[in-house]
Amino acid sequence: MKATTMAEFEQTLKTSEVVVLDVREDDEFANGHIEGAQSLPLSVLSENLAELNKDTAYHVICLAGGRSARACELLDKEGFEVTNVLGGMSAWRGETVSE
Repeated sequence: MKATTMAEFEQTLKTSEVVVLDVREDDEFANGHIEGAQSLPLSVLSENLAELNKDTAYHVICLAGGRSARACELLDKEGFEVTNVLGGMSAWRGETVSE
C-alpha cells in the first residue's frame, strides 16, 4: 500500500489531477472537506465498492490517517490503486468547503 505525507499530497494536488476519497463519516465530511473530494465513509465502504472505478487512482483521506489506512488495505485487496494520505484532515492546511 502506498502512502504520502501531507506536504507531498499538497504538491501533487497542485500539479496533477487527483481523485480524493474521504472516508470520514457524513457529518465530518459535511463540516469541512477538500473541494472535489468524494465522500464514502469507511463504515459503508465495503458495501459500496461499485461506486468506485478500478481504473482510477485514489488518494484516501480521513481525520488523522487510521481509517484511511484501513480503507486502503480493503481497497488494495479488491484491486484498486490507492494512496493513504498520512495525517489526514488534521494535517490539511488548505481551505475546506462545507455542505
